[in-house]
Amino acid sequence: MSNFVISGIQQIGIGVENFSEAWKYYIDVFNMDVRILEDDTVAELMLPYTGNKPQKRHACIAINMQGGGGFEIWQYSNRKPKTIDFDIHLGDYGVFAAKIKSRNVNLTYEEFKANPKIDIIGELHKSIDNCHTFFIRDPFGNIFQIVHDKYVLRDENRSTGGPVGGIIGVSDIEKSLTVYREILGYDKIIADETGVFEDFAALNSGDQKFRRVLLSHSEPRKGSFSKLFGPSYIELVQAFERQPRKIYEGRFWGDPGFIQICFDVRNMDGLKAHCESFGYPFTVDSSVKHNDANSFDMGEAAGHFTYIEDPDGTLIEFVETHKIPLIKSLGLNLNLRKRDPEKSLPLWMLKALRFGRVKAEEVK
Repeated sequence: MSNFVISGIQQIGIGVENFSEAWKYYIDVFNMDVRILEDDTVAELMLPYTGNKPQKRHACIAINMQGGGGFEIWQYSNRKPKTIDFDIHLGDYGVFAAKIKSRNVNLTYEEFKANPKIDIIGELHKSIDNCHTFFIRDPFGNIFQIVHDKYVLRDENRSTGGPVGGIIGVSDIEKSLTVYREILGYDKIIADETGVFEDFAALNSGDQKFRRVLLSHSEPRKGSFSKLFGPSYIELVQAFERQPRKIYEGRFWGDPGFIQICFDVRNMDGLKAHCESFGYPFTVDSSVKHNDANSFDMGEAAGHFTYIEDPDGTLIEFVETHKIPLIKSLGLNLNLRKRDPEKSLPLWMLKALRFGRVKAEEVK
């Protein structure tokens, strides 16, 4: 294996119709209130997924300081986003739900029940990992699963952290494992069950028969942001009683919904060779147009990004971060290119990201 590093889930992309409305909601409900970057430029390199035309968009990456990945909240600026024209059902191909970490799922359930902004789907149940879980739907139709994970980066007296994975609909779990286990390193099978599941019952088609494989990684992740991201989980779901559809069938990357799951990496060249060895070449590579040593300008940050597709066309992004703002008000940035690729940033440095906190009323 090439000596690349996957540090964890950096972010889950969420296409929206109204950037400010969506981010305010995610601050209010999930405390995604620390801005890592915000950018309002043209996406020039995603042509295979944007109608072969560069597309202007407004996007930000926001995190919760208790740990987990971020949300990349993404809206087209000069094109009306195309909403999905059918109801998404469990098992449809793509990211069906984002997993949100909670150190006390029962407490989070009671908090969310008391919040009129939150639409809870069904009730509290145990999942296939024997831990409590429940689902909610945001005002834009996206589904989130609250899952147990006790890891906390910075205790801010909140019951939830950021995203720690997703439920992904696939046509063939065994085939999909090549990507999720062999490439992404989810080598630990927490559970592998086939049947009808109580915790799925309230979801569209959730009363049908599925195979579910819940994956994690057997060793802690390494890399600069590994202590921020913490553990993560991928749940592959295969339907048996209906013919699933592709969630992004006939739509562009960035249209409303879960666009991609993005992984933070080091040594993109090594990862490229590894992906190609399994038959999954990069479909997008920002190094085809760059300013400095494969560093692509992302507004307040810089890095190298690439994409692959899983066997059903679900987009997986890789980002090798070169620079991000640490304390924007002081002009302090983190340059990561000369750091040990396997070593985490010190906790004080990761916790300094909190100085990028924004209030919901400040979002424009």
